[in-house]
Amino acid sequence: MSTAELAALLAYATAMAFTPGPNTTLSAAMAANHGLAHAMRFVIAVPFGWCLLLVACAAGLGTLVTTLPALSLAVRVAGAAYMLWLAWRLAQRVVPAAAGSGPHARLDVGFARGVALQFVNAKAWLNALTIAATWIAVEGQVAARLAWVLPIAALYGFASNFTYAAVGAALRRWLAQGDRLLWFNRTMAAVLAGTALWMLRS
Repeated sequence: MSTAELAALLAYATAMAFTPGPNTTLSAAMAANHGLAHAMRFVIAVPFGWCLLLVACAAGLGTLVTTLPALSLAVRVAGAAYMLWLAWRLAQRVVPAAAGSGPHARLDVGFARGVALQFVNAKAWLNALTIAATWIAVEGQVAARLAWVLPIAALYGFASNFTYAAVGAALRRWLAQGDRLLWFNRTMAAVLAGTALWMLRS
């Protein structure tokens, strides 16, 4: 991979990784509600799942999804439905945690679900398809280019979600006053719902 290609990849990764999306929204929301340690399972799951998706796209899954409209629609509908469900759970009023209920029961996207979310996340698909087509799909160089791209993708995926989670955790004490956490959750829920609707229209 040339220096110019690498520079373009880094610029693209920076722009796409640090702009708000379902992953960063959930990272911030979980850290704000439950603390940074609670959010770390999801923060780690995002780059792991996204790298799996990128490998799958480079192996041909991306071509399959883009050439089969029914499959593409199924991915978008499944992703939108899950994000709308998460938005509804997040928008509920925060109450003290109780056994089997409370904030942890309402918003707990662990490692496995965080990995799975990448496969129904339209932004993750857009990134994976773009990177696979632009920086990986070169005849005779796919494996070598994947070896370059995957560490960068993992680093950016972790850094962006950790940054949003750290901001959410830093706001916990301020959000604990009055109804601030409630309105923060509703704002994050609105972002998720908006993303879900965008997925259905894209």
